[in-house]
Amino acid sequence: MGPVVFVAGARPNLMKIAPILRATAARGMRDVLVHTGQHYDHEMSGVFFEQLGIREPDVHLRVGSASHGVQTGRIMASFEEWLVTIARPAGVVVVGDVNSTMACALVASKLRIPVAHVEAGLRSFDRAMPEEINRLVTDAIADLLLVSEPAGIANLAREGVPAERVKYVGNVMIDSLVNAREAARALPVPAPRGTYAVVTLHRPSNVDDPARLRELCAWVTRLAAAMPTVFPVHPRTERKLVELGLRAELEAQAGLQLAPPQGYQEFLALMDGARVVVSDSGGIQEETSFLGVPCITLRTTTERPVTITSGTNTLVGDDLDAAWRVIEDVLAGRGKRGGPIDGWDGRAAERVVEELARAWT
Repeated sequence: MGPVVFVAGARPNLMKIAPILRATAARGMRDVLVHTGQHYDHEMSGVFFEQLGIREPDVHLRVGSASHGVQTGRIMASFEEWLVTIARPAGVVVVGDVNSTMACALVASKLRIPVAHVEAGLRSFDRAMPEEINRLVTDAIADLLLVSEPAGIANLAREGVPAERVKYVGNVMIDSLVNAREAARALPVPAPRGTYAVVTLHRPSNVDDPARLRELCAWVTRLAAAMPTVFPVHPRTERKLVELGLRAELEAQAGLQLAPPQGYQEFLALMDGARVVVSDSGGIQEETSFLGVPCITLRTTTERPVTITSGTNTLVGDDLDAAWRVIEDVLAGRGKRGGPIDGWDGRAAERVVEELARAWT
């Protein structure tokens, strides 16, 4: 039996792959780590390898950035070229919903190599999101679907996936958080714990429309007047702010600190100490729910509904007045604190590896 091939391509993959690789090592499972290079710079990738304790990739495809179609094509061509040169693997494991996930799943499926998808079944039901297309395609061809969120079971059943291919394992993102939390808490934060807000923005729906981005910047300025606010600026958002002349305006605002993209531990420290987090991210909804920190999600949909029903997340869509009402609740001590979520316990990776071993050995 050949090795299990694990694919990572972008920063969100790394928090999911790290605990699984630790679990495979503990079990003595043969594996190969492939990094596609979808995120390739130090801030968006390299520092995460260091802080999460991920070994150097066995294979680096170095595809770089491009449009969705070009990048996906490059990943497929490069991954296939490498995959056909090695002894037949036991299977290929992809995680999350980035272009690398779908591209490598397609290649493996066409070569009749089993595919496992970690974080299967997530659905925003918004096909304008590239990630939603990646999820749908990957789940349609995966042989083993490893689910992190209770709604994923129902979503896959509705799509006709046979129940024997679906396994609920819990959330490997939380494994990474649990593993790194002590080190993160030793890091400095910009204000006393529980007194400041954290903001992140990167989705095209929020940063590509100049009118929407100006509206959001005005809202962030209002937030900074109510409590100290830290805004780590994603490279995509940075470009848009500079183009519109908004960055200088934000830098001049009292109470608002713009920061570069953060390492994993640094951002975990920020979230863990925050009074509230405002974001359009998917993973942050999960992390804040585990940490018990109220989260405002500036999106109209979420693929992680358990963060709303059992966690700390509030979905406000485009309604910044609704977002401010949540801030008022937080300031009044009424912010959501959530409760435990099944399988979000720091041991999901062990269950992932157990299912891989059961299916492929």
